[in-house]
Amino acid sequence: MKDLLLIVNPNAGRSGYRDCLSDVVYTLHKCGWRTMVRFTNARGDAPRIAAEEGVRYPRVVCMGGDGTLSETVTGLMRLPEADRPELGYIPMGTSNDSATTLGLSRDPLLAAYTTGTGRPIPLDIGRFREDQFFAYVAAFGAFTEVSYETPQDQKNTFGWLAYAAEAMNRLPRLTHRWCRIEYDGGTVEGDFIFCAVTNARRVAGFIHLDDAAGVSLSDGLFEVVLIRTPDSLLQVGPIMSDVLANSFTSEYAMLLHSKRVKVSFREPTAWTLDGEGGGAYAEIVCENIPHAVRMIVNDMG
Repeated sequence: MKDLLLIVNPNAGRSGYRDCLSDVVYTLHKCGWRTMVRFTNARGDAPRIAAEEGVRYPRVVCMGGDGTLSETVTGLMRLPEADRPELGYIPMGTSNDSATTLGLSRDPLLAAYTTGTGRPIPLDIGRFREDQFFAYVAAFGAFTEVSYETPQDQKNTFGWLAYAAEAMNRLPRLTHRWCRIEYDGGTVEGDFIFCAVTNARRVAGFIHLDDAAGVSLSDGLFEVVLIRTPDSLLQVGPIMSDVLANSFTSEYAMLLHSKRVKVSFREPTAWTLDGEGGGAYAEIVCENIPHAVRMIVNDMG
């Protein structure tokens, strides 16, 4: 038997852990793991537990939403690279963009089986300022709110039209910022309503990047999605349609690739990190840390 640390967020996924935790632990046991379970009580617990206790285990697994994964990654990044354990993820949240990107099942028992039997792959991690990290996205702008607050039933029924409708409703109140984005090999500046610095295939439910977009989770590069401020309500729908179709050739939607991204504003601007509040800053530098963690995925092929 090998030892495994399981960090559980009891508030994720409407507390669904109660229905499956014992089965998850038993599944891990059948896969050859002796599991120590630790619960989080508040934000900040997962990084503390991962940093303080993770070094004693060959594998650390978090059970919760994307925010729980992000916090666990932050804790592991506080450890020397040589001491970082492998990382597993059992998704229990409502968005689970990371699970989609990594090809992990949303069935907790199937995800637990993957965690117990899968193989580690190198995964790039983003540094946001000196002491903050993100697993898959750092973003600012109006569509961060639109994407996470559009009702799920509308998204399921209407797809991108639900986002477009919500964006149209909010357009008079949409936050837009003038900023300068410096990336490897160039600079872009202007008025933007959205920016995502990401290492993922799906972000916030409405950005779906694929291999054709040059996405790799371990190439040392971010994908940077930028959406300029539209001139009128009528442009919102076509802009959203272009983004959903992976089309970034218009004057409003752009896709860049860069290891380092510096964003400067005229005033402090709020960011989200993996869907959670990341603070407000007038200048941010995001750096890609290649192969920072070893993520457990399906052992296929």
